[in-house]
Amino acid sequence: MLSDRFELEHIKCGRDKMFTLMGEHNLLVPRRRAPHKTTNSNHNFKKYPNIFKDEIVDRPNQVWASDITYIRTYDGFAYLSLITDVFSRKIVGYFLSRSLSRLGPIQALKNALKAEHPKDGLLHHSDRGLQYCSRDYVETLGPHHRISMTENGDPYENALAERVNGILKDEYCLSETFISFKDALAQIKDSINIYNTRRPHLSCGMQTPEQTHSMGTHPGPLWVNYYKKAG
Repeated sequence: MLSDRFELEHIKCGRDKMFTLMGEHNLLVPRRRAPHKTTNSNHNFKKYPNIFKDEIVDRPNQVWASDITYIRTYDGFAYLSLITDVFSRKIVGYFLSRSLSRLGPIQALKNALKAEHPKDGLLHHSDRGLQYCSRDYVETLGPHHRISMTENGDPYENALAERVNGILKDEYCLSETFISFKDALAQIKDSINIYNTRRPHLSCGMQTPEQTHSMGTHPGPLWVNYYKKAG
């Protein structure tokens, strides 16, 4: 993003030097504290196998990754449900809830389905939390889409969703404590809009998620299964 400006100013600066300079001026993203737990997989609902690990992702709305992350407010915790398209990295659905009930993820899913109208065969991937395994959530997803879930509690099994959570928390200040639920919701709306329309991704050939999603292609590599890579 800065290469054209550097060339105009006759500045030579590689990646490592850039990171060194940013560190010297306290411009790097600091590490966050350990996260507040949002997953409860100790339940009797059906748990689905991880079939995402064998999927070759080559188009938008082929695979969605879902997750829940906490948001701090002076009124207590709120919970942000996110649904991200794996191919484009676009956040296609979200909802902020005051509780960890299934209603938040269900509404995020409804928002995504309404916005995207995915074709039959969409693969929905998530952890094994109570919210995603609940009968209401599975029925909202519908019988024409496939379901995949993590199996070993390893974050690599839902790497993209974890990555998006981290970007929103670290780069868009969603790790801060908001005065109210209303203020948190306003910041989340702005942050997701900027993330989707203005933040380029190296994995998308330095296109934004919105560009990649609308074009249906990008010059970057196809989705890398980090779980296999780590193994």
